[in-house]
Amino acid sequence: MLWDESQLWGLLLARALRHMRVPHRLVSARQVAAGLLSDAASGPPAALLVPGGFARRKARALGPKGIEAVRGYVHGGGVYLGFCGGAGLGLSGDNGLELCPWTRKGFADRLQHFASGHVHVTTAQNHDLVPEDLRDMPLLPVWWPARFSVAPHQGVRVLAAYADPGPDFMVADIPLAALPAETMNDWQALYGVKLWPQVMHGQPAIIEAAHGDGRVVLSYAHLETPASPEANAWLTHLLTRLTDVRPASGLIPAWDLETLPVEWDDPALTRAAGQMAEIVRLGREHLLLYWRNPWLLGWRRGIPGAALSSLTAFIRQISAHEPGNDALDFWSQASVEFTRHMDLFHRGLTGYLLAERLAMTLSAANDAECLPGLAQQKQALFGPPPAGGGLYARLSAPLERLARRVLDTPPTGCE
Repeated sequence: MLWDESQLWGLLLARALRHMRVPHRLVSARQVAAGLLSDAASGPPAALLVPGGFARRKARALGPKGIEAVRGYVHGGGVYLGFCGGAGLGLSGDNGLELCPWTRKGFADRLQHFASGHVHVTTAQNHDLVPEDLRDMPLLPVWWPARFSVAPHQGVRVLAAYADPGPDFMVADIPLAALPAETMNDWQALYGVKLWPQVMHGQPAIIEAAHGDGRVVLSYAHLETPASPEANAWLTHLLTRLTDVRPASGLIPAWDLETLPVEWDDPALTRAAGQMAEIVRLGREHLLLYWRNPWLLGWRRGIPGAALSSLTAFIRQISAHEPGNDALDFWSQASVEFTRHMDLFHRGLTGYLLAERLAMTLSAANDAECLPGLAQQKQALFGPPPAGGGLYARLSAPLERLARRVLDTPPTGCE
């Protein structure tokens, strides 16, 4: 599993593989570029799995040598299975591996890009990668997916296409199930606002392509989502069909960050966990954040909640494992600087969230203007959109490296 630049989605996939008892390694882009996929001693892996995250950053981490290494591995008969950002990485065009001739399609209406939750899909019939026992129109989760640019090509097969939204589907911070159909019709007639992203309807969610002698499966649906039975069953089916692995379980259990046990009582991680808990509490008190489910925050439009979800999940999941010597050695060097940046982040983020709350109130006044400097404050904390820089990057980078060291061990327990 390619670990770099995966954020929260890397944790999801790694956790799924552990619960399914699938033998795996978490590998870095640097290792791939150095020839790991063609190592003569270990032989090529049964599959390369690439979780979500930003395709552009994954491509940059791989570099030209890593990109050619992945292409060579798949062309020679390897299997590539990519989810969301990992799916985008497998496409052609800018920041793509060109494992599939399709490219990524942009959104004319940015609001319709902020779609998340479960959605019904139609499925291909009589295809070996589609589970036969799934009910009609199964529910699969998507978390802010991009889109495939569909083009006629005999080498690409659509395995699933979007249909109707599921019960937890949201556009930005608006739950569609809570809105009467007539209200959405009125909004479209009165204001020209289309909440249900019609551009998704009928569009591919999961596709298969061939690259040389290899097989490529690209899914904007997050089949590794906890407690999503039909998605988990499809992931189990894919691993079974594409490799010789036989997963031990077809259901990935719920993931409750707040109830995870603390197996590594490290002072820096404990302090950071408390600071993130304070931030989430503050955001909830001021109507900026909420828990959408036990592992994912929801947020008011414009708040960088995905980054906050990722930090919270990393800190809690790392603390739920006993570290090996490699992790202890790394953290002994990185924890001091991490704590310094975490203290700055906590202080700055507290001020930023309170300022966002003030701006939300002032926006109702006709003569109010945006608070001067608020955008710059946000950028200092999270970098330019999409968030991934600023102080946040100084925290997420060492946590990702630490998590790979902690999680890349044979699973002795479920969590």
